Amino acid sequence: MNKLVFKFGDSISDGDRSMKAHLGGKGANLAEMCSIGLPVPPGFTISTDSCKFYSEHQGQWPEGLEDQVRDGIAHVAAQMGAGFGDSSNPLLVSVRSGAAVSMPGMMDTVLNLGLNDAAVEGLAAKTGNPRFAYDAYRRFIDMFGDVVMGVHHEYFEEAIEGLKKERGVQSDVDLTGDDLKVLVDRYKAIFKKHAGFEFPSDPFEQLRLSVNAVFGSWDGDRAKKYRTINKISGLIGTAVNVQAMVYGNMGSDSGTGVLFTRNPSTGENKLYGEFLVNAQGEDVVAGIRTPEDISQMASEFPEAYERLVKVTQTLERHYRNMQDIEFTVQEGNLFILQTRNGKRTGAAAVKIAVDLVEEEMVTIEAAVRDLVEPGHLDQLLHPRFEDVTAYSKDVIAKGLPASPGAAVGQVVFSAEHAEESHAAGKKVILVRIETSPEDVGGMDAAQGILTSRGGMTSHAAVVARGWGKPCVAGCSEVVINYAAKTFTNGKVTVKEGDWVSLNGSTGEVILGAQALIDPELTGEFAKFMSWVDQFRVMGVRTNADTPADSHKAIEFGAEGIGLCRTEHMFFEGERIDRVREMILSKDKDSRVKALAKLLPFQKDDFTGIFEAMAGKPVTVRLLDPPLHEFLPHSKEDMQDMADKMGVSLSEVQAKVEALSEFNPMLGHRGCRLGITYPEITEMQTRAIIEAAVELTQKGVKVFPEIMVPLIGTVEEFAHQKAIIKKTAEQVFSEKGARVEYLIGTMIEIPRAALTAEKIAKEAEFFSFGTNDLTQMTFGYSRDDAGTFLPEYVDKKILADDPFQSLDIEGVGQLVRFGTEGGRRGRPGLKVGICGEHGGDPRSVHFCSEVGMDYVSCSPFRVPIARLAAAQANLAKK
Repeated sequence: MNKLVFKFGDSISDGDRSMKAHLGGKGANLAEMCSIGLPVPPGFTISTDSCKFYSEHQGQWPEGLEDQVRDGIAHVAAQMGAGFGDSSNPLLVSVRSGAAVSMPGMMDTVLNLGLNDAAVEGLAAKTGNPRFAYDAYRRFIDMFGDVVMGVHHEYFEEAIEGLKKERGVQSDVDLTGDDLKVLVDRYKAIFKKHAGFEFPSDPFEQLRLSVNAVFGSWDGDRAKKYRTINKISGLIGTAVNVQAMVYGNMGSDSGTGVLFTRNPSTGENKLYGEFLVNAQGEDVVAGIRTPEDISQMASEFPEAYERLVKVTQTLERHYRNMQDIEFTVQEGNLFILQTRNGKRTGAAAVKIAVDLVEEEMVTIEAAVRDLVEPGHLDQLLHPRFEDVTAYSKDVIAKGLPASPGAAVGQVVFSAEHAEESHAAGKKVILVRIETSPEDVGGMDAAQGILTSRGGMTSHAAVVARGWGKPCVAGCSEVVINYAAKTFTNGKVTVKEGDWVSLNGSTGEVILGAQALIDPELTGEFAKFMSWVDQFRVMGVRTNADTPADSHKAIEFGAEGIGLCRTEHMFFEGERIDRVREMILSKDKDSRVKALAKLLPFQKDDFTGIFEAMAGKPVTVRLLDPPLHEFLPHSKEDMQDMADKMGVSLSEVQAKVEALSEFNPMLGHRGCRLGITYPEITEMQTRAIIEAAVELTQKGVKVFPEIMVPLIGTVEEFAHQKAIIKKTAEQVFSEKGARVEYLIGTMIEIPRAALTAEKIAKEAEFFSFGTNDLTQMTFGYSRDDAGTFLPEYVDKKILADDPFQSLDIEGVGQLVRFGTEGGRRGRPGLKVGICGEHGGDPRSVHFCSEVGMDYVSCSPFRVPIARLAAAQANLAKK
């Protein structure tokens, strides 16, 4: 019989932290903590393989699982000295999920399982605390009803709020034991009304249904959406952890808390978390009561706090990482319920990595490989407020600074509206009383999140920090009205659609849209990135079209330009008129004259970029888009062009019509333009080479690389190469000086990838243009695919949007084939990638595996690509 249940507890541990794939992160860590002697309540873990079987067999358990679960319950009962279903000495357990990858709030949890009408009396007698017993019972009915049977939590919340009003009390803890007995009866009535049957009293039936609920939650919408957003794939299911209950709600000598061993927002080496006296863990996370800072625990429970500090130090040393720990104090005794590597902001990740190296807890290699994710660096590159002193009069409320950074957007009150607005290109701030796992889609779509309830470890705070989104939580100064779609501080009312700004670092809510600026990166970031480059083999360049972009990319560590798009230079000021003059020309001589007027502009552009990139290679792509993109389309704009060009409106209209194409992305563009109008290639080459020669004469090192776009045949490339070489030689002769330069091509048409060996005999470098290559391989228009690709990903037709993360199975094979073929045709051929995929970590790993020389991406993704390249190289070891 296959082993499906793994026990843990005092002096027993069937697993360890290496078994995450089968036990999930939570189960593996519970087993690991038991093995190093920490105070962990006994329990057992049902493997992820069981969840996979359940999903594939219409909700059936695998053979032998029930017997192993009963044996697991017997193990827990023996360690706790209690009986499951024993009315005088009842064993109560929790049922929690735990996948191999942490997904906070994504799965379902049930606490206090095992209670029924007889057991609650036994628990009351055993503890001498009827209030505690009935509080545990009402919580169990609520959780079991909501999680297992789909009886919404709001129904139970309405009942407790109603009873508090009847009794004239403000807080749950003010209800007496007799009050809670009344509440239990009301909860059971609610359960029967909505579930259609009596609340189950058999503990094993409760356990079976709860395990099924956790298994089922793996395929629930919110879990699937979380996995999609975070690109989590390759997992077979969730494990289920069944663990003896310990109680933080047994009175004033009990409590519960959640902490991080270091500050997850800043990385400061100081315990960070929250603690509640006389409460269960869900109270802290859900924000039902306002918790105290973890430091206050030292005065409430000094002995337990001292033990807790030692445990945090032990766990951090053992895991060599910052830990996120859940704990309970029951009648003065400390129990650890969970540990995992803590989610953190980008700033915190970098600081923690640097500090752990300097504390000699980890090596530099381990810090680069394990402690900072490429997404963390993405967070660091987000904008911040231009002037934090300028908006003081506009601050309308202040909450908890749950996740740092600045966010500006229009207010929405539902996750659905946030997703719709984001899809429409709007920037929004999601405003909720409190968030739940159902809100993750809207949280992902929003620029920032504001909640009126919840603490620093609430769902909103944890998820926002993990994603690097600014969040202000627990902002009790505002009252949110979902029906009216407003929130107010009593003086100012903000309506849906109004602009607000959030300062997630201070907790401020600011009326209006505040100005943002780009971040500056120094200190620990610079130190960490210097470590990154020690382990990186593949180069990282940038896509840049201006000197300003070039300087920014250099600041972020770019080693050259992998894509300079010349057409972007044509739209500025007077240049567009010269381009249009060239387009309207009736013969070659007229076109040459018009292009001569463009030459100084192009030359100045290249001079500025070459100077910014002094000593580094610059790949310049010749004109790529079809000519109609430079022409106006409204009658008014056409008339304006006609007036400037000194021609009739009808002549402009005729040219627009003549250049229009049914499918311009596959039409007269790229090298096809250069072949039809070789004078365009001549002018651009002259501008590049003249700028390079003149700078070289001034002592500036310049390494130009001229790239021919959109070739499908070697003959196309050879045609353009001949023009480039002839023009360059003319410039060298005129200037009396030479520069070294390369002529290469973009591989963006499948035929070019398939004939790469032949093309490489002519081309000196390849750069894969994976945006077009993806478009042409799939047959998707990248401008229109957004209407159906989200549904493709949702329905698992595609694992990811192929324009965001490279399709390794299909497009990737063309890249591999083209790279290998190119190097057969020209050994040592320089190969790079310059599509948007150059900044996608998963795609960077593939590029490293294929053996590319460099990736190229937007300036703000350069640090991400550097780290991904280093981690890809370390993964080969």
